[in-house]
Amino acid sequence: MTSLDHTHDPAARSWLDSANDAAGDFPVQNLPFGVFRRTGSGQAWRGGVAIGDQVLDLDLLAGSALMSGMPGIAAQAAQAASGQALNPLLAMGRPAWMALRHGLFALLRDNAALTTQNALRGMLLAQSDVEHCLPVQVGDYTDFFTSIDHCANTGRLMQVVGSGADPVLPNFRWMPIAYHGRASSLVVSGTPVRRPMGQYRGADSSTPVYGACLRLDYELELGFVVGPGNDQGSAIPLAQAEAHLFGVCLLNDWSARDIQGWEMAPLGPFLGKNFATSLSPWIVTLDALAPYRCAWRRDADAPEPLVYLDDAGVRTAGGLDIQLQAWLQTAARQAAGASPVRLSQTNFAHQYWTPAQMLAHHSVGGCNLLPGDVMGSGTVSGPGQDEAGTMIEITCAGRQPLTLPAEGTAPSESRPFLADGDSVTLRGWCQRPGAATIGFGTCTGTVLPAHDPHAKGLP
Repeated sequence: MTSLDHTHDPAARSWLDSANDAAGDFPVQNLPFGVFRRTGSGQAWRGGVAIGDQVLDLDLLAGSALMSGMPGIAAQAAQAASGQALNPLLAMGRPAWMALRHGLFALLRDNAALTTQNALRGMLLAQSDVEHCLPVQVGDYTDFFTSIDHCANTGRLMQVVGSGADPVLPNFRWMPIAYHGRASSLVVSGTPVRRPMGQYRGADSSTPVYGACLRLDYELELGFVVGPGNDQGSAIPLAQAEAHLFGVCLLNDWSARDIQGWEMAPLGPFLGKNFATSLSPWIVTLDALAPYRCAWRRDADAPEPLVYLDDAGVRTAGGLDIQLQAWLQTAARQAAGASPVRLSQTNFAHQYWTPAQMLAHHSVGGCNLLPGDVMGSGTVSGPGQDEAGTMIEITCAGRQPLTLPAEGTAPSESRPFLADGDSVTLRGWCQRPGAATIGFGTCTGTVLPAHDPHAKGLP
């Protein structure tokens, strides 16, 4: 498990004033990594670190004289993080990640030499002036299903009314369930999402139809980015799993519920999930999250985990206390200048399985994980009524549509599922007494109308 050190000191301040804003996501205790360039410049993508409202250009830093004051491994890590994807840094492992974090912290803290501050100011670019691509080259994407509350909620929606059966499938309590997703359709926050076409069957029909998805949904998730990985045929022990996890981002696994429901028997999701998954541009390192660790929570009647999923460190501090929100902005509200509507607020600490257990289970059969692979947490839903992380839960599968209140000239609207023009924004942050508050930025996607190649007049 990651441990506390001087980089987590809540009293630490930066010489960059915007990094000391209590309402900001990126104080000096955070230092998340991403890949960026000046908006519209056509420049090569390069690695960067978010600090306050700025981005520190790691390509410029790696080539500067400031590297001479860093340990060799930190300078090598800065070079590895300076290119068009962070994969070379991920492959170096935790000692390199920590050395670079410590070096950046020293450069950006308020006691840095004035000459250092002046040199770094020339390597900063306002976040409002940059655009992002995916921070890593993703070879494989796996989406888990680790919220027992989400499992129970969706299980009840599929039950015959009054059946009384346990809505949680028996295997859920014994292992982290997952399916292999589509890495090619992972997109960075801000990329529009096209409503998918496909086939589905209505509840009162015996014959499926082909058409645009009618039950488009979001999923409030976290993404866990893999570091060094393992050789094919080997397994990563649970006690070592976090050494193979670089960091965490926000993730929205867009879902076509009607297409998904028709295709999932007998196999898992396919067209209902493979059209788009949005990731936030910044990866918050596991080291930055050390102050927000929490115990792995289980009900007293839950079965004891099998040996490869059990570890004292995971029981004590395997959980992560991360606050999460989902917000909805409609086209009509946007045009009227009305505020987005909060759909849910929950906490990742509710998850039944931890990130380390996901990774250990993923590799137990000999699957070789690679630097830059992404594991989705699955929908993060909590036990409260306002803690559901999907529309299907919020609206009871569309039977109880969500009402969006009127505001100013924006009319009241109703949503069983997402409509064209809707924008969903995910937010996340960590806040705890005795620790600095850090954030994840945002993950946003706007729904575009479906494109049907079989429609009249189209090729």
